[in-house]
Amino acid sequence: METDIDIVVAWVDGSDPEWLELKGQYSNSNNDNVDERVSRYRNLDIFRYWFRGIEAFAPWVHRIHFVTWGHVPKWLNVKHEKLNIVRHTDFIPREYLPTFSANPIELNFHRIPELSEKFIYFNDDMFLIKKTLKQDFFVNGKPCDAGILAPHCYDEDEMWVLTPFVNIGVINKHFDMKTVIKKNKSLWFNSKYGKFNLTNLVLFNCPRFPGIKQDHLPTSFLKKTFTEVWSFEEKSLDATCQHKFREKLDINQWLFKEWQIVGGNFYPRSPKIGNSFGFISEPIEDICSYIEKQKGKMICINDNDIPEERFQVYSKMLVDSFDKILGRKSSFEW
Repeated sequence: METDIDIVVAWVDGSDPEWLELKGQYSNSNNDNVDERVSRYRNLDIFRYWFRGIEAFAPWVHRIHFVTWGHVPKWLNVKHEKLNIVRHTDFIPREYLPTFSANPIELNFHRIPELSEKFIYFNDDMFLIKKTLKQDFFVNGKPCDAGILAPHCYDEDEMWVLTPFVNIGVINKHFDMKTVIKKNKSLWFNSKYGKFNLTNLVLFNCPRFPGIKQDHLPTSFLKKTFTEVWSFEEKSLDATCQHKFREKLDINQWLFKEWQIVGGNFYPRSPKIGNSFGFISEPIEDICSYIEKQKGKMICINDNDIPEERFQVYSKMLVDSFDKILGRKSSFEW
């Protein structure tokens, strides 16, 4: 049995006047390499359903580490026995603060005091919508994931798109693809991957890892993975952590996920466990249907910088959908 599985969730209140004032002191919107999009900081009015989902569908969770600049939702029961409020100053080295980028926050999770060796990382736009088991995230002490190759395609309009290239460059510096896959064939060719086995077969002809498929869903991590990657790549990680805002050539936490996969330190899981949606790429009706019909165990809902008026309409629709499966107030709410 898997024991002591923690959750880490990062949250920011993009409307906090004090936070906005501090952010303004470091803002540099004239830098094309910096990402200060509004969607990085505004919130759909659905975060309470994150806690309701954890309580209803993952009661086995040992502890929740709520990572914040300093603010918390007014409705949050900060005295809950499973809740640990973690401020940036509690774990991020002083030389990286303040930060308005998720990357320095995520790259230092292993420094959170009393964090369990096994933990699951959620963005605040990722929700559980159906009953889960510990074995959905860890089996025999190993993180559950999928070893699926993927080619990265460049689009200059996407601020984040170079990060996967940077990540996989680090991976290729330390791992040889053909050696890795031949050593762990059952991890790369597995019935749980379905059609993606053909993808792996085709891309195995590449001279090195072209990329690894990233599903924008909660990720299972071992704390020791962070420590190991820092020991090999301190200079690169430090460079990203020095940035106050996201930059095009940043490393992100996907590097740790990929390190676990290519190191053979994971247990195969079907990608169909959940789905990721974006407001621009999918109709809001499809997102609401996925929630209400509980088509997967988890969902990610991306803002995608839609106009404010449309954002408010979508927020109301999502509240109505979540209420149908998680209408009861949780013990994490006052």
